[in-house]
Amino acid sequence: MAGSAGPGVLYGEVSAGWTPDAPVALVLFHGYGANEQDLAPLGPVLAPALPWAALRAPLGVAPGGYAWFPPLAPGDRDPGRVTDAAWQWIDAHLAPDATVAAVGFSQGGLMATQLLRTRPGRVAATVVLSGFVHAGPQLADDQLAARRPAVFWGRGASDPVIPADAIERTRQWLTAHCTLTERVYPGLAHGIGNQEITDVRAFLSDRTGAA
Repeated sequence: MAGSAGPGVLYGEVSAGWTPDAPVALVLFHGYGANEQDLAPLGPVLAPALPWAALRAPLGVAPGGYAWFPPLAPGDRDPGRVTDAAWQWIDAHLAPDATVAAVGFSQGGLMATQLLRTRPGRVAATVVLSGFVHAGPQLADDQLAARRPAVFWGRGASDPVIPADAIERTRQWLTAHCTLTERVYPGLAHGIGNQEITDVRAFLSDRTGAA
């Protein structure tokens, strides 16, 4: 079952159990060069009790592959427009009082943090997998520094894709603004490992009550 798409509107693939009235929904953001099908299989694994939506990035970069922004230095491209587009999709497909558990991989990890950094009151949980944060200040950063919401950040110890300066920037921002659960997985490159899936599932269960 697919969510609607139109000019300037993101496309979203949703679970069979999707309902706009769900109190919490899982929203998945894929990485550079992938599409909504990349993380969709993780939806029922990470949070079996939650409906899920996998959104497709708007920028085509290859046949069947999309990006949230061009592949410049991680975190340097202004994500304001695509963040607004993600919220537009969420607002159109969920009730106003519903919250989201945002999970993103690589570039999609930045998108997950963008939801938190712009409308934190509507974010129940944030998970960043092999990802990073935007370098510039965002609307709700001061609010987050005071509230310190829980964020899961997992990555591979052998990741050759995300540069060291982006990792350090991300660590500094998350430490200053969030209650951080950080996991580094030995032997894992730029991907998602089985132990990481187990850890994220437990994190989401604790944050959303959806075992």
